[in-house]
Amino acid sequence: MPPIALTMGDPAGIGGELTLRAWLARTTTPFFVLDDPERLTALAARMKLPVPVRAIGAPSEAAGVFATALPVLPIRLAAPAPPGRPDPANAPAVIASIRQAAELALSGQAGAVVTNPINKAALYQAGFSHPGHTEFLAELTGVPGQEVMMLAAPALRVVPVTVHVSLLAAIARLDTALILRVGRTTAAALRRDFGIARPRLAVAGLNPHAGEQGALGTEDASIVVPAIRALRADGIDVSGPYPPDTMFTDHARAGYDAAICMYHDQALIPLKTLDVRHGVNVTLGLPIVRTSPDHGTAYDIAGTGTADATSLIAALEMAGEIVAQRARG
Repeated sequence: MPPIALTMGDPAGIGGELTLRAWLARTTTPFFVLDDPERLTALAARMKLPVPVRAIGAPSEAAGVFATALPVLPIRLAAPAPPGRPDPANAPAVIASIRQAAELALSGQAGAVVTNPINKAALYQAGFSHPGHTEFLAELTGVPGQEVMMLAAPALRVVPVTVHVSLLAAIARLDTALILRVGRTTAAALRRDFGIARPRLAVAGLNPHAGEQGALGTEDASIVVPAIRALRADGIDVSGPYPPDTMFTDHARAGYDAAICMYHDQALIPLKTLDVRHGVNVTLGLPIVRTSPDHGTAYDIAGTGTADATSLIAALEMAGEIVAQRARG
């Protein structure tokens, strides 16, 4: 398997420290990072982390380097990156890191892409026009509009139908066709990437008590139920809509492989409450494998040496597992 490409993320956030700690753990498929070698060397020294940094000229060199040093495919920063202080001048390097990682995965030089957290506001100032990583990677890989975000942890997998929009906009965007597309993509990914022969999907209702037969809103009956019927007609094992306040209990979770949720927080609150440290963001619907930790840049602790790399390590491990599962076919 080719090495995994790890992006730099926001250089003012905790991504660099997480990268160094992930290499120290060395429990994953070999990876290389697209970053500034001088930045990582200085960061390792400041954090007193014993991580030798070695620049490489191509991903093919990473496997031979990984055991003794962190392989870095150089992308130079335009400005210093003091912890907790994002600088739009470095946005082009952050974007280039993502773009190059996707290109390497598409060409087969990288086995997968794992992305460190970014700061969208800093990127927007540099002309970045996408809501986030997921949509940008869908464009880079030629499948815009087909991307689906899954958050996965050992205890739960969740898929929000609408993602990075306001709650008001999420409700306005929600329709049967969108739920149907997300459900189909999720079922296909559970089979292909997670080796689940007959995936079981549970669909959350939009309203309290899934609408209470129309007493608390008609959207569940008019939008969600038709999507469930169409998924069943496809031969997918799907059930719901379930009241969102009871479908994440221990007993309920035993009955499904993934929960299809109507909006961002409906999906992410239960997952992060159950296991934020091991949560992984997986992008479904791409021709490449992409994962990331399920947290942000954490400017408030950047540079303090207290960042927890568990989620990044879990993302690297899951990327390797998905690549291996796809190879088994």
